Amino acid sequence: MTGTNRCPFLFTFAKNLKTMIVVTGAAGFIGSCMAAKLNEMGHDDLILVDDFTKEAKRRNWEGKRYMDKIQRDDFFAWAEKNISKVDCIIHLGARTDTTEFDYSVFETLNVYYTQRIWTLAARYGIPLLYASSAATYGDGSLGYVDDEKLAYDLQPLNPYGRSKNEIDKWIQKQAVAPPYWYGFKFFNVYGPNEYHKGRMASVIFHSFNQIKETGIVRLFRSHRPDFADGQQLRDFVYVKDVVRVLYWFMTHHPANGIYNLGTGNARSFLSLAESTFKAMGLEPEIEFVDMPQDIRDKYQYFTEATMRKMRSVNYKRGFYSLENGVKSYVRGYLMKDKTY
Repeated sequence: MTGTNRCPFLFTFAKNLKTMIVVTGAAGFIGSCMAAKLNEMGHDDLILVDDFTKEAKRRNWEGKRYMDKIQRDDFFAWAEKNISKVDCIIHLGARTDTTEFDYSVFETLNVYYTQRIWTLAARYGIPLLYASSAATYGDGSLGYVDDEKLAYDLQPLNPYGRSKNEIDKWIQKQAVAPPYWYGFKFFNVYGPNEYHKGRMASVIFHSFNQIKETGIVRLFRSHRPDFADGQQLRDFVYVKDVVRVLYWFMTHHPANGIYNLGTGNARSFLSLAESTFKAMGLEPEIEFVDMPQDIRDKYQYFTEATMRKMRSVNYKRGFYSLENGVKSYVRGYLMKDKTY
């Protein structure tokens, strides 16, 4: 069955007609890149939702083409009057600080707000895409397979991961669901528009700035005997791949469910740092420092997305290699102080 027969929303896109797409977290890292991707694909009728009082994020929404921007706390009041015009909700707004250990901080935005978004989409039959996280997998002892039922056995290492896993469990208990819905377990996303994230920005962002200031990159020393310094492994995924995947799901409507979103290829922090130096045309100078005590027992030493599920629904596009993604990010954005 073709996509145009399965969903009027896809038919609208195919005919390049105007739509109304809600993007939450639109002033943030991935949300603003999603808005940029939608603009690239010809979609201007965007409703951007976020806390727009944060001036530090202004560059992320300036220059985007959109119909309106709505304060996060005002969104549901806006929806009461306008929900019939909405074709899709892409919910990327979240508190993402993995070093915050007060779970109540995450409940309001990551749990309760997402539950309200889901309920709204289900009630009015609106396709929904939302952000989960690879942090739900905890120490990885149960693997990285995106099986929805696994959510009940996972033990995230921090409150952020727990909040995301609570939503992944909660949606499975709901009797009413949106017509099309997708949760995405983002692995280690990096790329333009993350400049405001401070400590939570990618190691590439911090490495670039360390090199500019000191000529040296400092990486965390390993505190486990089975990992050498710098050989901690993560699945680093370029944000341009992330928004390309989200757009594909939005327009093709494969089977509903929760999907891993990484590259499927874990790489070391040492390789990441070396790639950053190379993109800047410099020889590597790397030092190792002790990991902060407050995150040491909650640190993931290995993550790697199992991508069979996404491939099984016929997503065929490749992903940037670490080297090519870092080169694009460093030369196209960081060195030019540009946003996407």
